[in-house]
Amino acid sequence: MSELRTSLWHSIRINPQLWIGGAAFAAIVAIAALAPWLAGHDPMEQDLLSQHLPPFWLPENNPSFPLGTDSLGRDILSRLIWGTRPVLLVMVLGATLSGMLGVVVGLLSGHFGGWLDDAIGRLIEVFMSFPPMLLAIVLVAVTGPGLDAVVMAIVLIGWTRFARVIRGEVLVLREQDFITAARVLGYGHRRILFRELMPNIAPIALALFALEMGRAIVVEAVLAFIGFSASDVPTWGGIIADGRSYVYQAWWVMTLPVICIMISVLALSMFADGLRKAIDPMMQR
Repeated sequence: MSELRTSLWHSIRINPQLWIGGAAFAAIVAIAALAPWLAGHDPMEQDLLSQHLPPFWLPENNPSFPLGTDSLGRDILSRLIWGTRPVLLVMVLGATLSGMLGVVVGLLSGHFGGWLDDAIGRLIEVFMSFPPMLLAIVLVAVTGPGLDAVVMAIVLIGWTRFARVIRGEVLVLREQDFITAARVLGYGHRRILFRELMPNIAPIALALFALEMGRAIVVEAVLAFIGFSASDVPTWGGIIADGRSYVYQAWWVMTLPVICIMISVLALSMFADGLRKAIDPMMQR
Protein backbone atom coordinates (compact mmCIF):
# COMPACT_ATOMS: atom_id res chain seq x y z
CA MET A 1 0.00 0.00 0.00
CA SER A 2 2.86 2.36 0.82
CA GLU A 3 4.50 1.70 -2.56
CA LEU A 4 1.17 2.30 -4.32
CA ARG A 5 0.71 5.65 -2.59
CA THR A 6 4.29 6.65 -3.43
CA SER A 7 3.79 5.73 -7.08
CA LEU A 8 0.49 7.61 -7.23
CA TRP A 9 1.98 10.74 -5.68
CA HIS A 10 4.95 10.57 -8.07
CA SER A 11 2.58 10.31 -11.05
CA ILE A 12 0.61 13.32 -9.87
CA ARG A 13 3.69 15.39 -9.04
CA ILE A 14 5.32 15.02 -12.46
CA ASN A 15 2.09 15.52 -14.42
CA PRO A 16 1.90 19.15 -15.66
CA GLN A 17 -1.45 18.63 -17.36
CA LEU A 18 -3.03 17.64 -14.08
CA TRP A 19 -1.58 20.62 -12.25
CA ILE A 20 -2.51 23.18 -14.91
CA GLY A 21 -6.02 21.81 -15.41
CA GLY A 22 -6.58 21.42 -11.67
CA ALA A 23 -5.41 24.97 -11.04
CA ALA A 24 -7.81 26.29 -13.67
CA PHE A 25 -10.72 24.36 -12.15
CA ALA A 26 -9.79 25.61 -8.69
CA ALA A 27 -9.67 29.17 -10.07
CA ILE A 28 -13.21 28.84 -11.46
CA VAL A 29 -14.44 27.59 -8.09
CA ALA A 30 -12.66 30.39 -6.23
CA ILE A 31 -13.92 33.11 -8.57
CA ALA A 32 -17.49 31.81 -8.30
CA ALA A 33 -17.29 31.71 -4.50
CA LEU A 34 -15.72 35.16 -4.20
CA ALA A 35 -17.76 36.85 -6.94
CA PRO A 36 -19.42 39.43 -4.62
CA TRP A 37 -15.99 40.60 -3.46
CA LEU A 38 -14.11 40.35 -6.77
CA ALA A 39 -16.66 42.13 -8.92
CA GLY A 40 -16.34 45.90 -8.76
CA HIS A 41 -19.87 46.59 -10.00
CA ASP A 42 -23.33 45.09 -9.95
CA PRO A 43 -23.36 42.89 -13.10
CA MET A 44 -26.92 43.95 -13.91
CA GLU A 45 -26.42 47.68 -13.27
CA GLN A 46 -26.93 49.79 -16.40
CA ASP A 47 -25.28 53.10 -17.21
CA LEU A 48 -26.31 54.39 -20.63
CA LEU A 49 -23.73 57.16 -20.40
CA SER A 50 -20.95 54.54 -20.33
CA GLN A 51 -21.85 52.47 -23.38
CA HIS A 52 -19.13 50.51 -25.18
CA LEU A 53 -16.22 51.76 -23.12
CA PRO A 54 -13.05 49.98 -24.32
CA PRO A 55 -10.87 47.75 -22.10
CA PHE A 56 -7.82 49.09 -20.31
CA TRP A 57 -5.30 48.45 -23.11
CA LEU A 58 -7.21 50.59 -25.64
CA PRO A 59 -7.41 54.39 -25.82
CA GLU A 60 -10.28 56.24 -24.14
CA ASN A 61 -10.70 53.55 -21.51
CA ASN A 62 -12.15 54.11 -18.06
CA PRO A 63 -10.17 52.66 -15.12
CA SER A 64 -13.46 51.92 -13.34
CA PHE A 65 -14.25 49.37 -16.07
CA PRO A 66 -11.01 47.42 -16.70
CA LEU A 67 -12.52 45.21 -19.44
CA GLY A 68 -14.91 47.79 -20.82
CA THR A 69 -18.69 47.90 -20.94
CA ASP A 70 -21.46 46.56 -23.17
CA SER A 71 -24.27 48.30 -25.05
CA LEU A 72 -26.13 49.02 -21.79
CA GLY A 73 -23.09 50.29 -19.93
CA ARG A 74 -22.72 47.16 -17.80
CA ASP A 75 -19.27 46.23 -16.56
CA ILE A 76 -17.90 43.30 -18.61
CA LEU A 77 -15.45 42.16 -15.92
CA SER A 78 -18.16 41.94 -13.28
CA ARG A 79 -20.45 40.05 -15.66
CA LEU A 80 -17.68 37.58 -16.51
CA ILE A 81 -16.96 37.03 -12.81
CA TRP A 82 -20.60 36.46 -11.92
CA GLY A 83 -20.94 34.28 -15.02
CA THR A 84 -18.67 31.69 -13.41
CA ARG A 85 -21.48 30.80 -10.97
CA PRO A 86 -23.96 29.37 -13.51
CA VAL A 87 -21.01 27.82 -15.36
CA LEU A 88 -19.83 26.04 -12.20
CA LEU A 89 -23.33 24.91 -11.28
CA VAL A 90 -24.11 23.58 -14.73
CA MET A 91 -20.80 21.83 -15.35
CA VAL A 92 -20.55 20.11 -11.96
CA LEU A 93 -24.20 19.15 -11.58
CA GLY A 94 -24.67 18.22 -15.22
CA ALA A 95 -21.48 16.14 -15.40
CA THR A 96 -22.22 14.45 -12.06
CA LEU A 97 -25.74 13.38 -13.00
CA SER A 98 -24.63 12.32 -16.48
CA GLY A 99 -21.78 10.30 -15.00
CA MET A 100 -23.89 8.59 -12.35
CA LEU A 101 -26.57 7.56 -14.84
CA GLY A 102 -24.12 6.54 -17.55
CA VAL A 103 -21.83 4.55 -15.24
CA VAL A 104 -24.71 2.59 -13.71
CA VAL A 105 -26.22 1.84 -17.12
CA GLY A 106 -22.84 0.85 -18.57
CA LEU A 107 -22.03 -1.40 -15.61
CA LEU A 108 -25.35 -3.22 -15.80
CA SER A 109 -25.21 -3.56 -19.57
CA GLY A 110 -21.66 -4.89 -19.70
CA HIS A 111 -21.94 -7.18 -16.68
CA PHE A 112 -25.25 -8.90 -17.34
CA GLY A 113 -25.21 -8.85 -21.14
CA GLY A 114 -27.99 -10.73 -22.95
CA TRP A 115 -31.33 -9.04 -23.55
CA LEU A 116 -30.52 -6.24 -21.10
CA ASP A 117 -27.38 -5.35 -23.04
CA ASP A 118 -29.31 -5.42 -26.32
CA ALA A 119 -32.07 -3.19 -24.95
CA ILE A 120 -29.66 -0.66 -23.48
CA GLY A 121 -27.60 -0.70 -26.69
CA ARG A 122 -30.67 0.10 -28.78
CA LEU A 123 -31.65 2.88 -26.37
CA ILE A 124 -28.19 4.42 -26.60
CA GLU A 125 -28.30 4.24 -30.40
CA VAL A 126 -31.67 6.02 -30.43
CA PHE A 127 -30.33 8.87 -28.27
CA MET A 128 -27.12 9.16 -30.28
CA SER A 129 -28.97 9.19 -33.60
CA PHE A 130 -30.15 12.75 -32.85
CA PRO A 131 -27.75 15.70 -33.06
CA PRO A 132 -26.89 16.43 -29.40
CA MET A 133 -27.47 20.17 -29.53
CA LEU A 134 -30.76 19.77 -31.39
CA LEU A 135 -31.92 17.34 -28.70
CA ALA A 136 -30.92 19.81 -25.99
CA ILE A 137 -32.69 22.71 -27.72
CA VAL A 138 -35.89 20.68 -28.11
CA LEU A 139 -35.84 19.69 -24.43
CA VAL A 140 -35.26 23.24 -23.21
CA ALA A 141 -37.90 24.58 -25.59
CA VAL A 142 -40.42 22.12 -24.12
CA THR A 143 -39.55 22.59 -20.45
CA GLY A 144 -38.85 26.33 -20.62
CA PRO A 145 -35.61 28.29 -20.16
CA GLY A 146 -33.58 28.16 -16.96
CA LEU A 147 -30.50 26.54 -15.47
CA ASP A 148 -32.49 23.45 -14.38
CA ALA A 149 -33.52 22.87 -17.99
CA VAL A 150 -29.90 23.31 -19.12
CA VAL A 151 -28.76 20.69 -16.59
CA MET A 152 -31.47 18.30 -17.81
CA ALA A 153 -30.32 18.83 -21.38
CA ILE A 154 -26.70 18.10 -20.46
CA VAL A 155 -27.72 14.89 -18.70
CA LEU A 156 -29.88 13.86 -21.64
CA ILE A 157 -27.07 14.18 -24.17
CA GLY A 158 -24.17 13.22 -21.88
CA TRP A 159 -25.10 9.93 -20.22
CA THR A 160 -24.72 7.97 -23.46
CA ARG A 161 -21.00 8.77 -23.66
CA PHE A 162 -20.43 7.40 -20.18
CA ALA A 163 -22.59 4.34 -20.84
CA ARG A 164 -20.84 3.35 -24.07
CA VAL A 165 -17.32 3.72 -22.75
CA ILE A 166 -18.03 2.03 -19.40
CA ARG A 167 -19.87 -0.82 -21.12
CA GLY A 168 -16.87 -1.44 -23.36
CA GLU A 169 -14.50 -1.46 -20.36
CA VAL A 170 -16.73 -3.88 -18.45
CA LEU A 171 -16.95 -6.24 -21.43
CA VAL A 172 -13.16 -6.48 -21.37
CA LEU A 173 -12.85 -6.75 -17.60
CA ARG A 174 -15.47 -9.45 -17.14
CA GLU A 175 -13.29 -11.84 -19.16
CA GLN A 176 -10.31 -11.28 -16.86
CA ASP A 177 -9.16 -13.95 -14.40
CA PHE A 178 -10.02 -11.97 -11.27
CA ILE A 179 -13.69 -11.74 -12.32
CA THR A 180 -13.73 -15.45 -13.14
CA ALA A 181 -12.24 -16.18 -9.73
CA ALA A 182 -14.88 -14.00 -8.07
CA ARG A 183 -17.63 -16.01 -9.78
CA VAL A 184 -16.02 -19.31 -8.78
CA LEU A 185 -15.87 -18.14 -5.16
CA GLY A 186 -19.59 -17.47 -5.27
CA TYR A 187 -19.53 -13.67 -5.10
CA GLY A 188 -22.88 -12.08 -5.86
CA HIS A 189 -23.57 -9.57 -8.59
CA ARG A 190 -23.46 -6.65 -6.16
CA ARG A 191 -19.98 -7.49 -4.92
CA ILE A 192 -18.64 -8.11 -8.41
CA LEU A 193 -20.10 -4.82 -9.66
CA PHE A 194 -19.03 -2.56 -6.81
CA ARG A 195 -15.98 -4.33 -5.34
CA GLU A 196 -14.34 -5.78 -8.44
CA LEU A 197 -15.47 -3.81 -11.50
CA MET A 198 -16.04 -0.34 -10.08
CA PRO A 199 -12.45 0.26 -8.83
CA ASN A 200 -11.11 -0.74 -12.24
CA ILE A 201 -13.34 1.60 -14.21
CA ALA A 202 -12.94 4.53 -11.77
CA PRO A 203 -9.94 6.10 -13.61
CA ILE A 204 -11.70 6.29 -16.96
CA ALA A 205 -14.96 7.39 -15.30
CA LEU A 206 -13.16 10.28 -13.59
CA ALA A 207 -11.51 11.28 -16.84
CA LEU A 208 -14.87 11.21 -18.61
CA PHE A 209 -16.31 13.31 -15.79
CA ALA A 210 -13.71 16.02 -16.30
CA LEU A 211 -14.27 15.98 -20.06
CA GLU A 212 -18.02 16.19 -19.56
CA MET A 213 -17.59 19.32 -17.44
CA GLY A 214 -15.91 20.98 -20.41
CA ARG A 215 -18.70 19.89 -22.74
CA ALA A 216 -21.26 21.20 -20.24
CA ILE A 217 -19.69 24.66 -20.46
CA VAL A 218 -20.12 24.66 -24.24
CA VAL A 219 -23.71 23.39 -24.06
CA GLU A 220 -24.66 26.04 -21.51
CA ALA A 221 -23.01 28.76 -23.59
CA VAL A 222 -24.86 27.68 -26.74
CA LEU A 223 -28.21 27.51 -24.98
CA ALA A 224 -27.60 30.88 -23.31
CA PHE A 225 -26.59 32.35 -26.68
CA ILE A 226 -29.97 31.44 -28.20
CA GLY A 227 -31.84 32.59 -25.09
CA PHE A 228 -32.67 29.26 -23.45
CA SER A 229 -30.57 29.65 -20.30
CA ALA A 230 -31.26 31.77 -17.22
CA SER A 231 -32.09 35.38 -18.00
CA ASP A 232 -31.85 36.81 -14.48
CA VAL A 233 -28.12 36.09 -14.07
CA PRO A 234 -25.20 36.94 -16.38
CA THR A 235 -23.86 33.99 -18.37
CA TRP A 236 -20.95 33.77 -20.75
CA GLY A 237 -23.20 32.70 -23.61
CA GLY A 238 -25.59 35.53 -22.84
CA ILE A 239 -22.75 38.06 -22.96
CA ILE A 240 -21.75 36.72 -26.38
CA ALA A 241 -25.34 37.08 -27.57
CA ASP A 242 -25.46 40.67 -26.32
CA GLY A 243 -22.23 41.55 -28.10
CA ARG A 244 -22.85 39.97 -31.50
CA SER A 245 -24.91 42.95 -32.73
CA TYR A 246 -22.07 45.35 -31.89
CA VAL A 247 -19.08 43.22 -32.86
CA TYR A 248 -17.66 45.94 -35.15
CA GLN A 249 -18.15 48.78 -32.66
CA ALA A 250 -17.23 46.86 -29.47
CA TRP A 251 -15.54 43.58 -30.37
CA TRP A 252 -14.39 42.96 -26.79
CA VAL A 253 -17.94 42.33 -25.55
CA MET A 254 -18.15 39.19 -27.66
CA THR A 255 -14.49 38.20 -27.65
CA LEU A 256 -13.76 38.14 -23.90
CA PRO A 257 -16.39 35.52 -22.92
CA VAL A 258 -15.31 33.39 -25.90
CA ILE A 259 -11.76 33.46 -24.52
CA CYS A 260 -13.06 32.46 -21.07
CA ILE A 261 -14.94 29.50 -22.57
CA MET A 262 -11.95 28.38 -24.63
CA ILE A 263 -9.54 28.54 -21.70
CA SER A 264 -11.96 26.71 -19.38
CA VAL A 265 -12.69 23.89 -21.84
CA LEU A 266 -9.01 23.47 -22.74
CA ALA A 267 -8.00 23.42 -19.06
CA LEU A 268 -10.64 20.81 -18.18
CA SER A 269 -9.53 18.65 -21.13
CA MET A 270 -5.95 18.82 -19.85
CA PHE A 271 -7.19 17.99 -16.35
CA ALA A 272 -9.07 14.94 -17.65
CA ASP A 273 -6.05 13.66 -19.58
CA GLY A 274 -3.68 14.28 -16.69
CA LEU A 275 -6.04 12.67 -14.18
CA ARG A 276 -6.26 9.49 -16.16
CA LYS A 277 -2.49 9.32 -16.63
CA ALA A 278 -2.01 9.79 -12.90
CA ILE A 279 -4.45 7.18 -11.60
CA ASP A 280 -4.71 4.61 -14.38
CA PRO A 281 -2.07 1.86 -13.92
CA MET A 282 -2.20 0.99 -17.62
CA MET A 283 -1.40 4.57 -18.60
CA GLN A 284 1.45 4.70 -16.09
CA ARG A 285 3.05 1.62 -17.57
